[in-house]
Amino acid sequence: MNKKNGKYLTTGEFAKLCKVNKQTLIFYDQIGLLSPVLKNEKRYRFYSIHQMDLFFVIDLLKDLGMSLNDIQQYIQNKSPESFLSLMYQKKEEIVKKRQEIEMKERMVEAKIALMEKASHLDFHQVTLEQFPETTLYLSRNIENINNEEFVEVVSDFINELNVSHLDTGYPIGVITKREQLLKGEFTNYSYLYIEQPNPKEGYPYFKSVKGDFLSGYHIGDEKTIHKAYKQLFSEMDRLNLALGDYVFEEYIYDTVVMNHKEHYVTKIMIQVEQIES
Repeated sequence: MNKKNGKYLTTGEFAKLCKVNKQTLIFYDQIGLLSPVLKNEKRYRFYSIHQMDLFFVIDLLKDLGMSLNDIQQYIQNKSPESFLSLMYQKKEEIVKKRQEIEMKERMVEAKIALMEKASHLDFHQVTLEQFPETTLYLSRNIENINNEEFVEVVSDFINELNVSHLDTGYPIGVITKREQLLKGEFTNYSYLYIEQPNPKEGYPYFKSVKGDFLSGYHIGDEKTIHKAYKQLFSEMDRLNLALGDYVFEEYIYDTVVMNHKEHYVTKIMIQVEQIES
């Protein structure tokens, strides 16, 4: 037999073309995944150049996360119809993975932008800012719930964000209503929220009221946040401002970037209205 005239390739030659080692081809032969077209009396393996396409399909399916066992099942029952069906299935998986990667890329970009912005902030400054209308995705109402219920709400909210692909990379914040603040209940929150710069259709959203907000920062954990509110209320009196309907809180620095709670930074944004004189 003249293997060259018959366009046969040794295991080494075929492995070189496929950019794998010989042991991979031998293993594929042993499990019946890709066998040489012939073996001579000395048990040398010879492959056809036409088998390269099958090898590259096997390699593609492996890269797409298909197990060798599942690939074997296809190889043993292959047909034009089953191949087409398999390719459609893999295309759907690729599209889904691409969407997930693009979503994660947007999340990373948002976190980069937020952290870079935070590096230029003066955490001891109180400012009167005008905010545009912003779309938020809210949790269920969390007023007057105990710690155990709060943990459950947070868990459910995070699960909703993951399942519905609503995690935008922005921090999860809390909304407190005016009546809670007037009673000094600064941690009796009403809702969790996350900003949605590009809202998806089919979900209930809350559009935060645009207008004037008095913003300041609290350094430390929530146990001492009343001190920051006291400072902000004092500034409201000085500027002749009245408390609006809502207050929004967001972590600027939390456990992601700080090891100790006393270094956490929370931004407090109080909706305000000018008192007419």
